[in-house]
Amino acid sequence: MGKFGWSFSWKRALGITQAKQRFARKTGVPTSRQGIERKIGSSIMNVILKTVLGKK
Repeated sequence: MGKFGWSFSWKRALGITQAKQRFARKTGVPTSRQGIERKIGSSIMNVILKTVLGKK
């Protein structure tokens, strides 16, 4: 694949990408796999830190 060019995304053409972005912004729930993993990971770390440090 070249450095310059044109690409087509059927998801963007149908508005799926925009709908997912709106949903994620309104609910705070990420729609990408990486975003979900990051959110779960941070939640687990918060629980561990609260347990270790004894903060409530």
